[in-house]
Amino acid sequence: MRIFDPHIHMTSRTTDDYQRMHAAGVRAVVEPAFWLGQPRTNVGSFLDYFDALLGWEPYRAAQYGIHHYCALALNPKEANDPRCAGVLAELPRYLLKDSVVAVGEVGYDSMTAEEERAFEAQLALARENDLPVLVHTPHRDKVAGTRRTLHVVRDAGIPPERVLIDHLNEMTVGMVADSGCWMGFSIYPDTKMDPDRMVALLKEYGTDRMLVNSAADWGRSDPLKTREVADGMLAAGFGEDDVDRVLWRNPVAFYGQSGRLDLETGAQVGPDHAGNTIKRG
Repeated sequence: MRIFDPHIHMTSRTTDDYQRMHAAGVRAVVEPAFWLGQPRTNVGSFLDYFDALLGWEPYRAAQYGIHHYCALALNPKEANDPRCAGVLAELPRYLLKDSVVAVGEVGYDSMTAEEERAFEAQLALARENDLPVLVHTPHRDKVAGTRRTLHVVRDAGIPPERVLIDHLNEMTVGMVADSGCWMGFSIYPDTKMDPDRMVALLKEYGTDRMLVNSAADWGRSDPLKTREVADGMLAAGFGEDDVDRVLWRNPVAFYGQSGRLDLETGAQVGPDHAGNTIKRG
């Protein structure tokens, strides 16, 4: 079994997690930019973080045979802090990097005007750089937030097949399915979605445009939840091809629209501690 986790925050995980993930079948990940649990106080802290996503994390992942790609953005939560606004001016040079396969996470946290301005600006950057977009839907008032998200995406003129709307649930999946956007689901131990609910949604909506992720981060989360969904699908009567579609081919198809996804060869990933360039395992 091969697994591609399309949304996971490995910055917050240990190298033991990479080892466990490889043993469970994970062979590729995308790490979207997000907040670090406390407010950043200046643009420079974002740039250091982006540099780590482009160099250090691919190095850690490669040691365990996992391809690491990233999505970069000013995340919705920190879009409300005027000290972080300058990140938008820095993003264009980072979006040119080979391992950046999307703009994200963008979208809403608290549905503020500041979040919407940053959302619209980064949708424009995605168009200008011909990159797909990973969109975060708010944890509070999710139905209204998802509906507003789809409205902003339509107004931005980005084709729906280049947009992944994430953190969906039973209340929001229908409207995203109808929109033509890709549907993302985060599987958590206590909150968001769980494996059984995810399998039920796959039975109802099918496997087309469906992506399953662990979104593992600093809080209570589990980078092996993707494998639990795969096992749950098999137990519920889905075939191995169905599992491969949801857990591998769908994320490859979505992020492959960047033109930068290379899972067949040993692409360069950055320097090790001694400054030597390493390649993907």
